[in-house]
Amino acid sequence: MPSRHDPLDCLADILENVERIEAYVAGLDRNAFERDGRTRDAVERCLERICEAAFRLGDAAPKLVPDQPWPDIRGLGNRLRHAYDRINLDVIWNAVRSEVPKLAADVRLALQRLQHDSGRSEI
Repeated sequence: MPSRHDPLDCLADILENVERIEAYVAGLDRNAFERDGRTRDAVERCLERICEAAFRLGDAAPKLVPDQPWPDIRGLGNRLRHAYDRINLDVIWNAVRSEVPKLAADVRLALQRLQHDSGRSEI
C-alpha cells in the first residue's frame, strides 16, 4: 500500500513516542507498571501512535527498517484499539522492555540514512 505520508515524519513520530514510553517507565518494574494506571494508559496511547505511524509508512516500512515485524506492530495497534479489554499486561510490558528499544535503534538508523540521503536537517 503506497503512503501519502512523509516517511521522515512517520519515523520521527515513532521515535518521539518511543522516547515518551522510555521516560514514562523509567525506574518502574512490572509490578509498579501494573499498579500505575496513568502510566499504563500513557504507554498504551504511545504504542497506538507508533502503530499508526507504522500503518502510515505502508510498504515503505520494511524497506526503511527491514528488521522489524511490521505486521505485528500494526496488529498491536488494532488490538489496543479494538480488543483493549483482552490485552495481556505482560505483552505490553515485554514489548516496552524488549521490542520498543530495538525499534528505536532501528528507526534512529533509518532516520540518519534518510536525512543523509535527502539533505534534510530539521529532524
